[in-house]
Order: sequence, then structure tokens, then C-alpha cells
Amino acid sequence: MSEERAPHLLYVAWGYPPARSGGVYRALATANAFAERGWRVTVLTAERDVFVTGTGIDPTLEPLIDERISVVRLPFSSPAYDVDISRWSYARAAAPEIWATLRNRRDLRRFPERGYGGWREPLERAALELHANDPVDLVVATANPHVDFLAGHRLHTDHGVPYVMDYRDAWQLDVFSGRRLSAPGSAIDQWERRLVESAHEVWFVNEPILDWHRALYPNAAARMHVVANGFEAAFAERLPPVRAGRETGLRLGYIGTISSHVPVEALLAGWRLARERSELLARSELELYGYLDHSGIPNQSVVDAIRDNAEHGVRHLGPVGKATISDTYARLDALLLVLGTGKYVTSGKVFEYAATGIPIASIHDPGNAASDVLRDSPVWFPTPGLGPDEVATTLERAAEAALAQTDDDRRAAQRWASQFERSRQLAPRLAALERAVARNGGSR
Repeated sequence: MSEERAPHLLYVAWGYPPARSGGVYRALATANAFAERGWRVTVLTAERDVFVTGTGIDPTLEPLIDERISVVRLPFSSPAYDVDISRWSYARAAAPEIWATLRNRRDLRRFPERGYGGWREPLERAALELHANDPVDLVVATANPHVDFLAGHRLHTDHGVPYVMDYRDAWQLDVFSGRRLSAPGSAIDQWERRLVESAHEVWFVNEPILDWHRALYPNAAARMHVVANGFEAAFAERLPPVRAGRETGLRLGYIGTISSHVPVEALLAGWRLARERSELLARSELELYGYLDHSGIPNQSVVDAIRDNAEHGVRHLGPVGKATISDTYARLDALLLVLGTGKYVTSGKVFEYAATGIPIASIHDPGNAASDVLRDSPVWFPTPGLGPDEVATTLERAAEAALAQTDDDRRAAQRWASQFERSRQLAPRLAALERAVARNGGSR
């Protein structure tokens, strides 16, 4: 594809490297995939300071952005993220609660998404300016926040540009409880219907979430697709061999954000019981890696639980950068997939876990969508429930498999998981979008 004829993609992601927010790996990989296929890619995202002072950053992610991508960082202001008191106005400093209430009301009138509604105007303005200077052929936006979708909607409304909505989870569906979060006819419901009905495609991470939306928006069903998460090809090149010295004690590990939805107490209760029953686990360790909540502020109940179980070989070793995560997997003998309950819950981490070929103990409700991903894995050990005895039995089975695993066993598990390499998930949709843009005549 020549430079003159290359189509122009506008990719919108509030959380983009170096952000460590949920879905950032998907955003990074999707924009890179378009660039690798010859698209000219412009990314609209929030300014870097938002992540440095707010959610926290993973500095190892920025070097992974394809050098051909142009990243435009927009000012973003929200009461939840403006934490530098020296920059507050006199009115806010004098009455912060009243100021925040009035500000939130004003932002919600712009777009009904608490904390993000105020970004609508800067986002739409930037999208229109970009299109005026270098016509956009396609917009792909990923949520959440869902205000990201408005850049594509505005370019579609004003200029006929097709746009794709990529949901990481859902807006009106609580993926843990299965409840609908917004009443029919509410502002959120009206906005989502408007967006979905005019989108060129709508992507979801798994079939259960797609099915829920298909029932809600039957007229858009044919334009809805599953684009599952996956692991990166570069990660597959650095997969760890079986660790030597396991006989003296195993290392079981969890890697990921430990939010309030993660059943840490159930895991630790099962772990303590398993150590009482298993001589192997009695001399083993449980290592937890990741932030202790999405906000960057540690969840005190998790902090306390880890501290109270230190004498049982439980350690929290902090977050792991994307560029060094292979080293962490190399020190582990079994992986713990500990997830909140919900049939709509998959987790992006499940694909990376599978790719390693390391035995996986699933400490989550059997009905989670993650079970559908791992069901045929040769190294998967699901728990039938979250009671201490059930969790302990699952941990014991995974530990025995980890002790017995050979290099050939691990390579076989890695071959099985190769189906989840991320480019295989993205390629069919990217090819379809290229055909659609070509039919529309390419660059405007």
C-alpha cells in the first residue's frame, strides 16, 4: 500500500500508553495492528499528566507504540483527576464539594458519563480539526470511557465517516451481576442507541456480552462482532521453559489488578487449607503481582489480607511492567486466574496465561466466560466452587501438575494456546474494514 493511497485511521482511546488503565493493552495492540497493515494512524488520547498524577503509568508501554503512529494528547479535566491543589481555583479550594457537584452536573449535561462528560467538546473539536487537515477514512474508538465514541459519531454525522465502537466491557451491563445499569429511556440509553444504530461495526470481547447487546439492539445485530482479547506475538517469542529446582518448593502466582471484585479471601482460605493438607504446598509460596485496585489507591482490605497471610508464604511483589513480564512468568510454576463472578467476565489476562503453557488454577465462578476460553486447555484446573475445600483441591491439582510438567508438556500447551495470538482476533475485522473503506473510495 503506497503512502499516497494509505487510508487514514483515527483511533480514540482515553487510556493509551503510558496509562495503565484497563484495556490499554487492547488499545495499544489495535492501533499498532492498523499501522502494521499500512494505515496512517492518528491516536487521540488524554494528556500524559492525567495518568502520571492520576491512574498511574506503566513506562514500559510507551516504547511499544509503533513509531509510524501519530499520538495527539488532548487536555482532560475532571474533579476525580485534578489532584494538584495548587492548580485549583479559589472557588474550588473554598468549597470543594459544592464546586465538584456543580462541575459534575455541567459535564453530565454535555454527555451522561460521570467524570468524563466534559471531554466531549475537546474530543469532537480535535477530531474535526484533524479531518479538516488530513481527511479521516475510518474512526475506531475503544471504551471505557464511552465519551470516546463521540469523535466517530461527530465525524459520521458531519462528514459521513464510518466509525467502529469497540467495547472493552459494557456501558449499560454490569458484567459481574448481569444487571442493567440504566433505565430504558434514560440519557445513557438514548445515547447508546443513537451511537450503536449509526456505527459501521460494534465489537465486544466475548459472546455473552455480544448476545446481551444483540437482544437490546436487534437492528444492529448483523454489525456486531466478537473481537476477543489475546496475547502479543512478541510475548510468544519469550515464553518460559519449565523452571528447574521445583522439588524444593513451587511458586504459584497471580498477575493482574486486585480489585474489590477479585475473591482474594476465598483464594487465601483455600491456600491455607491446601498447605495443611499438601506437603508440596507447605513448602511453596504464593506470589501476587499487580496494583491493589484500579484507582491506584490500595484496597485496604486486600492489604490487610495479604499481611495477615505472610506467615503462610503469601507475598505481594507489586506491579509488573509489560516489557518485563516474561521474566515474572519465568519464575512461576503455576498461575492463578482469580476473577470476580459473572458469566460476562473473561479478563484479558486469561489469554496471556494460556500462552505461557504454565498450569492454570482457575479460582473463579465456573460460569465465568473465562471458562469458555480455557475449557480445552491441557493445563487448566477449574474449581467447582469458591469454598475453602474446593479451592484447596484445585490448588493441589495444579501444584501436582506443575511439579510433573516437562518441557514437552509445556510446549504442547503453548501450541494449543497459539490460537489466541492477538493478530488472529483482529485480522478478520481489519480486512473487512479495509474492504469497506476501499468501496467508499479511500481517502476523502
